[in-house]
Amino acid sequence: MENNTKFWVFGGLQAISLGLIIFFVLQSVTTLGQDTQIWLSCMFPAFLLAVEHMIYSK
Repeated sequence: MENNTKFWVFGGLQAISLGLIIFFVLQSVTTLGQDTQIWLSCMFPAFLLAVEHMIYSK
């Protein structure tokens, strides 16, 4: 497997698992709405994946 392909496979799995963890942890907090939970659980892992890609590509 090419290194770039490995990065996207394992980086994607990491982002999905982090998003699920964030979603279920935030679900226990009752002060946040459902839309905020979904937004945070999608955007934070996506941002982290983008930063990791920028670091990895150098």
